[in-house]
Amino acid sequence: MTLLDRTDRTIVALMQENARRSNKELAAAVGIAPSTCSERVRRLEDAGVLRGYTADVDPASLGIGMRAILAIRLRRHNASEVDTFREHVLSMREVVQVSHVTGGNDFLVQVVVRDAAHLRDLAVSGFTSLPEVAHIETSLVFDHVAKRAVPDLTD
Repeated sequence: MTLLDRTDRTIVALMQENARRSNKELAAAVGIAPSTCSERVRRLEDAGVLRGYTADVDPASLGIGMRAILAIRLRRHNASEVDTFREHVLSMREVVQVSHVTGGNDFLVQVVVRDAAHLRDLAVSGFTSLPEVAHIETSLVFDHVAKRAVPDLTD
């Protein structure tokens, strides 16, 4: 685990607000020299604290009309089947989030699809046809709001 000082935590918080701000703007907001800021950002990237930068895209503009969460129970919960299932699911273009969970189900898989027919086809061909899958339960998502920032719980 990388230990972050107050300056690093401030940089991370500001980058989560707007990763497109210039190094000069970021340095001024933190109160350090641009060269120091650039070096700190590079170290945060190298350490895996800053793992990438993304764009927030309107799903409808990409043909996405529906979001669903699939609760999946595997036939056997052993490392080999868990890994095989996770790899398969992560390779599917409709899958946007995978959580390996405790409880009655083994995985919660969030998918995006064009419509109900696409969701049905995905559930049948992409999940229930897999030998490791024992049960699938699908829930439609009426509204989806994601907080983008990861909270700092170190203090």
